[in-house]
Amino acid sequence: MMALLVFREKLRAFYGKYDGFVIPLIKFSLSMAVFFLLNSNVGYMARLKSPVILVGLSLACSFLPYGVTSALAGLILVGHISSVSVEMALILAVLLLMVAILYYGFQPGDSYLLLLTPIFFYLKIPYAIPLLVGLSGSFVSVIPVSCGVFVYYIIQYVKQNAGVLTNDASLDIILKYGQIIKNMMSNSQMMLMIAACAGGIMVVYLIRMLSVDYAWHIAIVTGALVQLTVIFVGNFAFDIVMPVAELLVGTMISMVIAAVYNFMIFAVDYSRTEYLQFQDDDYYYYVKAVPKITVSAPDVKVQKISTVKSRRTREFPER
Repeated sequence: MMALLVFREKLRAFYGKYDGFVIPLIKFSLSMAVFFLLNSNVGYMARLKSPVILVGLSLACSFLPYGVTSALAGLILVGHISSVSVEMALILAVLLLMVAILYYGFQPGDSYLLLLTPIFFYLKIPYAIPLLVGLSGSFVSVIPVSCGVFVYYIIQYVKQNAGVLTNDASLDIILKYGQIIKNMMSNSQMMLMIAACAGGIMVVYLIRMLSVDYAWHIAIVTGALVQLTVIFVGNFAFDIVMPVAELLVGTMISMVIAAVYNFMIFAVDYSRTEYLQFQDDDYYYYVKAVPKITVSAPDVKVQKISTVKSRRTREFPER
């Protein structure tokens, strides 16, 4: 345990000292992951799949806000889909514009969640997002996470129906627009995952704000159970088939990720909890103080002793 605490303090010290390099590196890695996933799943436009463009855009995003990266990812997605279906690209552009208006009108500070949510879905651990967001965000964070889920299922829809979308002669243009919108908005699995993520975020946030011991640990376990419950109920109610093994393994991995985040951010010693009481002219105050677990990284100093000088001193002692 002590070794882990020392490692955590070293990471914090490293981040505090080199944050000017660490933050751009994180943004670069996140941008690369997002653009790579887009090119891998809906990479229909060859020019946008160029490694030069991929690295160049990622380098530019290293020094730009996450909101700009989200906008670039949306433009790349629309560009790829336009090679398959112009109608689908227009519908997607309108939907993404509506998502942007909804998002930036309520919670413009969590743009990175729009990027992270689809990534976690592709990694088969989407249940980690509600746990992490509930531990560090607020109720309003439900909006960017829900938008990220929506974007993921749009990508999946285009990937699975690329052949139908390219057949322009199959339907009248008006019917085709109506069918695309209906198929996208009537996705029961998408609605179920949005409900599970929203429920998980709200439950985790409410519990971790309680003044009880191990509130964050309880919030992680409860949030995972809430997500599982919503998904299982949705499976029976809407006849949605989801792999049980993948669901359980993904939930367990998500809980481990949340526990690691809890250790890195909110490590406290409940055995040393103190209760304070004081007052002023208007109120009595009852305060529960829980100390953080902090350790100092060992400062090891190595002193070199010159063997040559010692040998010469023995051979020619002072008189």
